[in-house]
Amino acid sequence: MPDLFHPQMMDYLERLVPKRHEIMLEMEARAREIGFPIIGIAGGQFLYLIARMMKATRIFELGSGYGYSTAWFARAVRENGGGVVHHVVWDENLSSQARDYLGRLGYSDIVQFHVAEAVETLKATTGPFDLIFNDIDKTGYPASIPVIKEKLRPGGVLLLDNMLWHGAIFNPADASEATRAIHETTRLLTQDPQFISSLIPIRDGIMLSYYVP
Repeated sequence: MPDLFHPQMMDYLERLVPKRHEIMLEMEARAREIGFPIIGIAGGQFLYLIARMMKATRIFELGSGYGYSTAWFARAVRENGGGVVHHVVWDENLSSQARDYLGRLGYSDIVQFHVAEAVETLKATTGPFDLIFNDIDKTGYPASIPVIKEKLRPGGVLLLDNMLWHGAIFNPADASEATRAIHETTRLLTQDPQFISSLIPIRDGIMLSYYVP
């Protein structure tokens, strides 16, 4: 990932983000300590910015880790007047960690926790949603798009992480299932007339797709 950008770029972008709550700093330190792939500081600020700009009050995360991205979304929802953020992970331990972090941040009343497969949970949850964030296993990205379209409101936003896939998308010899899935998802979103999409080169690439009313 560092090879994708000027060596000072990510540090510069992160220094532009205002100081976070001490619990957010704790979550960032944990990610560095154990090598957990959170959205990153600049990425989190971008998620928060989009959610605030569109006044999102109903957000669904597919693949939420221990709640770092959830915290950025919950802050936006709180500042937008309240609502709900759905946090979904397979792992009970990650869900427990997220409950602890988000509870200490004061977001327990905003976040709804699910321990289950993310796409099936989205299918079973009443929509529509203002914003859906997708960070599941990359091989599952293409099949998730039709479900997301059913649950996203017209004028809503889809955000997908890891769309540069650590630079693997630039290697024509990389035929791995995950890389092929990233290429296919990119094709689906950029060629679908119902979406207006742009790939934002923050961290490992965040795809921003506007669901045209």
